[in-house]
Amino acid sequence: MFQLLYWFSGRTSERRLPVLQLVLLLSVGLLASCQGWRNSGAEIRIGLVASLSGELSDVSGVGMVNAAHLAVDEVNEAGGLKIGNRTHPVTLLIKDDGDQPDEAVRVTRELVQERAIAIIGPPLSRNAIPVADLAESLRLPMITPTATNPQVTLGKQYIFRIAFIDDFQGNVMARFAREDLNITRAAVLYDVASAYNRGLAEYFKQEFKAAGGTIVASETYITGETDFRQQLQRIQSAQPQALFLPNYPPEIARQIQQARQIGITAMFIGGDSWGDLDLATYRESEGAFFSALWSPEVTNQTTKTFIQTYQQTYNQMPDDSAAMTYDAFGLLFQALQTQGLAEPEAIRQGLANIQRYEGASGTLEFNGTGDPQKSAIVLQFKSGQAVFYREVLP
Repeated sequence: MFQLLYWFSGRTSERRLPVLQLVLLLSVGLLASCQGWRNSGAEIRIGLVASLSGELSDVSGVGMVNAAHLAVDEVNEAGGLKIGNRTHPVTLLIKDDGDQPDEAVRVTRELVQERAIAIIGPPLSRNAIPVADLAESLRLPMITPTATNPQVTLGKQYIFRIAFIDDFQGNVMARFAREDLNITRAAVLYDVASAYNRGLAEYFKQEFKAAGGTIVASETYITGETDFRQQLQRIQSAQPQALFLPNYPPEIARQIQQARQIGITAMFIGGDSWGDLDLATYRESEGAFFSALWSPEVTNQTTKTFIQTYQQTYNQMPDDSAAMTYDAFGLLFQALQTQGLAEPEAIRQGLANIQRYEGASGTLEFNGTGDPQKSAIVLQFKSGQAVFYREVLP
């Protein structure tokens, strides 16, 4: 698995290279190995755990790495991060979790050995949950940009996140379906083995029923399944008006295609993972609604500056994982500067004391926990594009 160590003292051409090219550079010795590298005592080491391989690498790896580069480069180009009476360069340690929980834990242990003072990531709940358990036991501050399952932070002091949590977005989409779309009969199909899918499905079902709706079918499958026709046929027999799919993009694409093939005409509704679907799936799910962590159409000045810098650097629009990762670094830097001490307990206290943060992904408000109060964005697929529909305040 990749072990990437980057020293960024300014903007370099290396930052613009795709991830695989960076790995090739590492293989021929152009980047320092972690084992042979020695801490000079001056730099601040921050670990990034991203999914650079696996089915979701395009949506849970590249954007995170790009945004991490931006955040670190901006600090280093300004002379470093001022903590107390000293200014420190920032070193970024990047690890690939391969979208596997065991691998995520393993590379986090590597980051501890390499003396990272904090962890950004992992992006997905199924990997963030075990890493959060480890980080909490080690008293290592961790900020996940996009993991939304409540279990990530539940009962923990050292774990924080940038995203809203699944009970909020599940409730938002259930109320939206019932009240805005006037849906009275809904079905759900979800991966029962995945914490994210399972949790979001349960929150949706509970709130939809509380709002006066009926769940006419609730079907499950296990991670790795690709044929969903039996479940979908049972759903079709129940005649729902809407089908909620709180799953990951590769599965959603197959489910939508198979649903249409067997004649399901119900409206599709989804969670925040839907923003990472490919264009072909956009077209097949015309009219579908889903919740999103971020939209470039809901902006503050920080958002505008971030989008402009990101586009100038990478020649593309940032996605939600990029915006949220950028904010994770921003929160960490603020905590370090406020506390004036680069130690785990000081960082934890600094993060816990932040009550409001105006970030690239919007306004975050913390009320004594690691979970921010944050708006959800409802998007709709129209003419092959995901377009802004409305913002739902917490």
